[in-house]
Amino acid sequence: MTSAWPLYGHDAAEASFLASATTGKLHHGWLIEGPSGIGKATMANRLAAYMLGARGPETSPLDAEPSDPVARTCLAGGHPDLRVVHRELNDKGKLRQDITVDQIRELTHFFSLKPAQGGWRVGIIDSLDELNRNGANALLKTLEEPPGHSILFLVNHGTTPILPTIRSRCRVLRVSALSDEDTKRALETADAPPEAVSLSKGRPGLGIQLSTPSGLAASHAAKVLLRSLPRPNDGLVTDALQTASADDTAMQAFQEEILSWLAHRAEQEPTAAKAWLDISRLAGEARALKMDPAQTASKLIAGLYSAARTH
Repeated sequence: MTSAWPLYGHDAAEASFLASATTGKLHHGWLIEGPSGIGKATMANRLAAYMLGARGPETSPLDAEPSDPVARTCLAGGHPDLRVVHRELNDKGKLRQDITVDQIRELTHFFSLKPAQGGWRVGIIDSLDELNRNGANALLKTLEEPPGHSILFLVNHGTTPILPTIRSRCRVLRVSALSDEDTKRALETADAPPEAVSLSKGRPGLGIQLSTPSGLAASHAAKVLLRSLPRPNDGLVTDALQTASADDTAMQAFQEEILSWLAHRAEQEPTAAKAWLDISRLAGEARALKMDPAQTASKLIAGLYSAARTH
């Protein structure tokens, strides 16, 4: 059987949702949170389609096939009772930096209407990390006064803080990185390039995203630099800086290698945990300040130097 939205490794979270749905104690807001690239948006689509009537076999009701009428309509983006909110293109044809307040207001209006097919109105926000402050406040109003027969799935990667009042009004489905076996299954299903396996680290979506020439080059440069610590030569540092600065994908690949290295060391060296936190915070600030890749790479390498000197 082929699922319209194949998903691996998150059975417990989905079972928790189904238990609520089948007992009639269904909350109106669901926060799906965990690292990026592990299938949270896929889960949101599976749950949304289920609420709209898509059904898989009795043993796995969320695994509706692409031929299922509801699943087919959702996949085509044409279901009248489903609204997916994500960043859109601006007037110049470039992707906006965030989800705007107008998009959330449109979602609020969507929820104010009666379901076109007499069941539920379902919304997905992908993701909360990309919601600006005004949009977050507008979303809070919808969560505070939810219309009947409406349900909202909020994808949260955890890269930026969310309003505590939003969290308190949602049920949380917390998911984590996949096992090696589930990661390989997900990559095989997605026909991902072989390089994605080493880049994924339990996050198949991330591995696919980073499997570009610039991403692979930056990952390699980071590994070479890390092996040379605590005394890398100037040539390695220059190469790492230039390679990581190539584009946003290269920057992310470079950053992921550094954070993974520190996380592994933190298992044996408590001081590495602080270094991981410092560099993770530094990366978050770079995103918030919209630094270009060159600026971000310079700060990450400086932070890595500082971390290496403490060991």
